[in-house]
Amino acid sequence: MNTINLSIEQYCQYQERCHQQVRDKLYSLGANTEEVECLIATLIEKDLLNEQRFANAYTRGHFINKKWGRIKIKYALKQLRVSDFCISKSMKEINDQDYENVLKGLIEKKNKDYKATAIAWQRKAKIQQYLLQKGYENELIKEQLLFI
Repeated sequence: MNTINLSIEQYCQYQERCHQQVRDKLYSLGANTEEVECLIATLIEKDLLNEQRFANAYTRGHFINKKWGRIKIKYALKQLRVSDFCISKSMKEINDQDYENVLKGLIEKKNKDYKATAIAWQRKAKIQQYLLQKGYENELIKEQLLFI
């Protein structure tokens, strides 16, 4: 139990984690359900585990580094079993103006990449598909595609 306690603290100190990641790690280390819940409570008390802090960091990181849209970030957080409350609060980490600027930048980049596609509607369709895959809202994409 003591070695599990030490290793899970190091695991949480290395980077922000959500409760589910910690649960999975503890089970992989051989802890039983009672130990898992006890250790999670201890980590929360020591402020090594904070789901809101994790959601905020995840949202900022995936938006800035991977240029993901809000839809994809929300879906990924749901997959990690982060609460809806934490997800909605973490979406405030994305500034609307920055979001629109990143979307415009992605459109410009992909427009250059798809210049070989001579037909404008096909190029726009490819760009739209790419942006939907990145998790951007369809209405926002269509609005921005009017300008190219």
